[in-house]
Amino acid sequence: MSDKIRWGILGTGNIARQFAEGVKQSRRGTLAAVASRSAASAQTFAADFGAARAHGDYRRLIDDAGVDAIYISLPNSMHHEWTIAALNAGKHVLCEKPIASQAKQAAEMFDAAERNKRVLVEAFMYRSHPLTLAVVEAMRSGIIGELQLIRTSFCFCTRSIANNIRFNAELHGGSLMDVGCYCINFSRLHARSEPEKMHASARLHSSGVDELAAGTLTFGGGLLASFVCGMTTQTDNTAYLCGTDGYIEIPIPWKPPTGEAIYVLSHSAPPRMDKPGTRPGTELPRDVRRVPVEGHLYGIEADDFASAVIDGNPPRLTRADTLGNMRVLDELRRQVGVKV
Repeated sequence: MSDKIRWGILGTGNIARQFAEGVKQSRRGTLAAVASRSAASAQTFAADFGAARAHGDYRRLIDDAGVDAIYISLPNSMHHEWTIAALNAGKHVLCEKPIASQAKQAAEMFDAAERNKRVLVEAFMYRSHPLTLAVVEAMRSGIIGELQLIRTSFCFCTRSIANNIRFNAELHGGSLMDVGCYCINFSRLHARSEPEKMHASARLHSSGVDELAAGTLTFGGGLLASFVCGMTTQTDNTAYLCGTDGYIEIPIPWKPPTGEAIYVLSHSAPPRMDKPGTRPGTELPRDVRRVPVEGHLYGIEADDFASAVIDGNPPRLTRADTLGNMRVLDELRRQVGVKV
């Protein structure tokens, strides 16, 4: 293989377009081909992002000899089938999160990767971003003492529900799968272990998916993580890591910006709630830490993947990490009454 990955993109939706823009700005990737069920859609996408070939059939992309790796941006229910097909065709695969509909499927996908000696990674792009890496380094230095509590939220409010794959139970949509998976992944990353107990409650949409969910994870040593995720409500979409000696606030954890990202370190006594005219928390000393960011969010992810494929470095997310996340998603969906 050359020093650049020749990418093929399976699907032409919004996330595929974001990834294609990232590949254009990456150091170690080029966009070779794209596929859609519609030839016209594939041709438009190829023209927009400079792909050399446009396929009106998924299988033709899988068999394209000019493609080294495939980014799968299809609905959740299609990840298993097309990831295994791509791996069996000798392609490396970066598959959108959540990697599969169930943990059992995810294990089968990694088995196929190992049989074919190919790299398979779940596409949690925030995990490759310099902000995430900086926060991990800070946490592991003990800067906030013993980690006690993790708080995360990831919600959005959409009114475009008809034909929205996130509201389709057969496609394994729902808030836990779409955005709650980030909160779970983040909590497990910083807990550095799997939860020993978990609980979730949800409000179900008439389609059968969870449109709003909240839950808790309990890790060894009593570390607690709480989260909320939803598709019909608004929250601040922040993440907090709270310890015995302070806490870290991450204002934009899930899609960190280009140029510069920040996290905030605070050390102090609890904020006063009874001081007239003062917003709680504003009187606390705040150490704003700035992280320089070079490159596009998805381009950074693509280059990270290239490092695993070309250089043989460990992938940012391992098989064990991905399977652990899927097992939590399986159990939480079971608890709230969503089909798994």
